[in-house]
Formats: sequence, structure tokens, C-alpha cells
Amino acid sequence: MSFLGKLFGGKKEEKGPTTHEAIQKLRETEELLIKKQEFLERKIEVEIQTARKNGTKNKRAAIAALKRKKRYEKQLTQIDGTLTQIEAQREALEGANTNAQVLNTMKEAANAMKLAHKDIDVDKVHDIMDDIAEQHDISREITDAISNNVAFSNDIDEDELERELEELEQEELDKEMIGINVPSDSLPEVPSTEPVPEKSKQSKSDEDDKDFALLKSWAT
Repeated sequence: MSFLGKLFGGKKEEKGPTTHEAIQKLRETEELLIKKQEFLERKIEVEIQTARKNGTKNKRAAIAALKRKKRYEKQLTQIDGTLTQIEAQREALEGANTNAQVLNTMKEAANAMKLAHKDIDVDKVHDIMDDIAEQHDISREITDAISNNVAFSNDIDEDELERELEELEQEELDKEMIGINVPSDSLPEVPSTEPVPEKSKQSKSDEDDKDFALLKSWAT
């Protein structure tokens, strides 16, 4: 609109309907046409019944009914074509509305990502990641240094350990051999007490006789 038009109150530009409003209008028109179809179908059925009723009695009335039926059928055909066009337009508009919503959502997401990355420098990100990797390497080196046993040397002679292990195994084998039971009928049993010599037994008997005789003499 020009400056003069604005100054003298020229005609304002009318704002067109939104996509949602246009879709709603198309749906309302569809519903209206469908109701019109149903009305015409009932009218056609009535005219058919009228033509049948007056076919033999009143030919003129029957022909007039058939003419009205033809007009109704013509209107019904026109409505069918109009409905097809309206349905196609509504579907296209709904698709465009869906695409617009998807694009708006993607645009908002892109703006959000742009805002999130606004204060982030890619070079700084690479530097930070390098620092993190370096610190991980340092941490591993520290862990290895701590876990390394520096108080005791690790110069153990493997051959010496092998010999010590063989000695231990031989000791276990010797213990097993000693623990084997010898059958009792193979060797005579060893007496637990020492045998008393025969001479010692006779001497003891003589000494007992002497003691008895001495006691007897005292008694008399």
C-alpha cells in the first residue's frame, strides 16, 4: 500500500485464512454436499416410485416424474465431481500443512542446535579432547608406577624355585612310602618285654628259700 493510501485511509489488505481454517472450511463443504447427495438420492427414489405407480394409469404424470428423476441424477453427478475436487484439495492442503509443521519443527531444532553451539569453538573441543587423552595416559603411568614393587627386587632364580619344588615333591613321596602298612604274617612280632634268664630265676628261688628258713628258726 502506498503512502497516500495509508494517509487517506485506503483499503486495507485482507489477511487470508490459515491452513487450519481452510481445511475446516473444506470439510464443512464436504459434509454439506454429502447431505445434498443423500437428499437427491431420496428424491430420485420417490420419482421412481411415482413413475411406476402412474405408468399404466397416468402416463403424463409418470413421464414428468422420470424427467424430475433425470434432473436429480444430473445434480447428483455434478455433486460427485465437486466432492472429488474438494477431497483432493483438502488432502493436498493437509499434506502441505503437515509439511509446514515438519519444516517449522526442523527449523526450531536447527536454531536450538545453533544456540547450543554458539559459544563452542571446534578447535577448543579438539584441544580439550587431547588434554583428556593426555591425562588418561598420565593416570595409567601413575597407576603402573604405584603398582610396581620397588621395595623388593624381582631377581628370583627360577631354577632355584624348580629345585625347591622338586624337593618338596620328593618329601611328600617319602611320606607316602613310609605310611604303607607291612603285612603282619611276613615278620615275627617283636616281644614287648625282655626275657628273664633261667639262672636269674633259680637264684631268686634259692634266696626265697633261705628267707623262709630264717623266719622259721626265729619263730621256734
